[in-house]
Amino acid sequence: MIYISGGKYKKRKIEVEANIVRPTSSSKRESIFSILESFAIKSSLEIYNNKCFVDLFAGTGALGIEAISRGGSIAYFYEINNQVYKTLIKNCNTICKSNEFYIYKKDVTQIKKIEITLPCSAIFLDPPYKFDNFDKIFDIILQSNILEKDTVLIIETDINKNLNIANKFKIINEKIYGITKILFLKKLD
Repeated sequence: MIYISGGKYKKRKIEVEANIVRPTSSSKRESIFSILESFAIKSSLEIYNNKCFVDLFAGTGALGIEAISRGGSIAYFYEINNQVYKTLIKNCNTICKSNEFYIYKKDVTQIKKIEITLPCSAIFLDPPYKFDNFDKIFDIILQSNILEKDTVLIIETDINKNLNIANKFKIINEKIYGITKILFLKKLD
């Protein structure tokens, strides 16, 4: 069991499908949102009010629910595994209000476009560590025209994974936690 670490739903339990997903720990989520909030303060940005978050490879929904808890207006979740999808629905329905989330049972490598209704503050990409099709995901994100000038992509992956981002994005921050690497990216101007 893991818990929401901040905001209006702080300390609410998130159910986890053991041995199927690798949820982002509370300490990593705390660090991710601290970096996002620091970036917003330095850039004089509003990242929560009337903003949305996209949680690709959503798993338990911990990242998107954390964003809602901290003040995000809406989170969009994508999850393909049927068992995990059912747990994600349960987590969102138990913790959040029904107008705070949309859940899609889709393979994100197969969608044509990500549809959102509000400006996007952040997109979370936390696929299985063996996932290698980041180029496809980057293309879908770019073709969806959902990136604002200051939208941040947050990628959680294996420390040894090298991503080909040079032509599309720039790294604005990077953190290492044991075998995990978390990258913070922005679209190239």
